[in-house]
Amino acid sequence: MLNLLGQLFKFMRVYRKFWMAPLILGLLLLGLLLIAAQSTAIAPFIYAIF
Repeated sequence: MLNLLGQLFKFMRVYRKFWMAPLILGLLLLGLLLIAAQSTAIAPFIYAIF
């Protein structure tokens, strides 16, 4: 996983695609939020967002 992220950031640096960084970070944060919602007591509050 870390290798994949490293390659993505190297690609962005080499090809000057810095606009991809907020998209990737947003998707990672959304994934972490969904993982946290499965196993904690905050699940009812997360479902209200969507």
